Amino acid sequence: MSTEVTLRCDEVRGKAARFVGAADPSEVAFVKNATEALNTVILGSGLRKGQLVVTTDHEHNSVNIPVIHATRTMGVRRITVGSTPEGTFDLERFKEVMSKEVGLVAMCLTSNVTGHTIPARDIIDIAHSQGAKVLLDAAQAAPSAPLDVRALDVDYLAASVHKMLGPSGVGLMYVRSDLSNQLAPVMYGGHAVQEATDADFELLPSPERFEAGLQNYSGIFGAGAALDYLSKLGLDEVRAHERVLNRRLTSAASDIPGVSVVGPSDPDARAGIFSFNAAGLSPHDIAMILDSSKNIAIRSGMHCCHAFFNARALKGCARVSMYIYNTEAEVDYFAQSLSDLVGRIGHRS
Repeated sequence: MSTEVTLRCDEVRGKAARFVGAADPSEVAFVKNATEALNTVILGSGLRKGQLVVTTDHEHNSVNIPVIHATRTMGVRRITVGSTPEGTFDLERFKEVMSKEVGLVAMCLTSNVTGHTIPARDIIDIAHSQGAKVLLDAAQAAPSAPLDVRALDVDYLAASVHKMLGPSGVGLMYVRSDLSNQLAPVMYGGHAVQEATDADFELLPSPERFEAGLQNYSGIFGAGAALDYLSKLGLDEVRAHERVLNRRLTSAASDIPGVSVVGPSDPDARAGIFSFNAAGLSPHDIAMILDSSKNIAIRSGMHCCHAFFNARALKGCARVSMYIYNTEAEVDYFAQSLSDLVGRIGHRS
């Protein structure tokens, strides 16, 4: 039975490697979520005191907080690249801040607030020209954007299976093979050890060195089913469907007084994300009222991106996330429900 578990996990690892375009399955480790993967790279990649870490101004706390922690405990410094007025990545500003002092570029590939996707290949080429490594937080991108880590030439990548139609409790961490032995795990223990005495130990090579402790085997098997489904469906089809829905919703929302989009105005630049505020209504009020009166489930608040909202003096936003299981009829229902809500107690308040 234990051999069967190992073989099935290896099978899923192969699927995950193909899904992200890795050269070898050993470059993909199973962790409990993208947060663990991001922490592992930021805190374990050997950044030295005085080195710079470059991020964007719309990072999830899974990047933001480990970087802050690294500045406090490791003596690294941080530069944040602000967005353009339209809410897109400022590539010219990025070029200005890059130097040989940068050790790591850590950025979300697609923002979970605005839906904007950064020009990853350009960023990676610039970073590598200065000798810096690049970590991409692909948690929001992986569900609908085709990934090819070799074509991108990225060094590290993190994703969470629960955003990809799979179960919670499973993350994917890609580490380029020549970097794996230089990356220190955040956890140590059983399954990850080659040999040990009471004074020393030797870790197994990747991916086992990053998989200490009992693995979430059932979650990994579920991840395999999700990867099969998405691969068969085709991520180009998923992204095309998201855009159809977002265009439809953006058009309908433009006719609702007091509704403003958070992020780029072009729906094609936001994938399946429609984040917004409505004058006279708090984001939480919008979400609670639509939930209780219309059975509509959206999210509200700062979406684990506190720094983004605090820098803009915003208390958060409401966010609609559209995916393959959503329909045009649901988009129309939401738009009409929001219009009714705003008409009753929104912008007139």
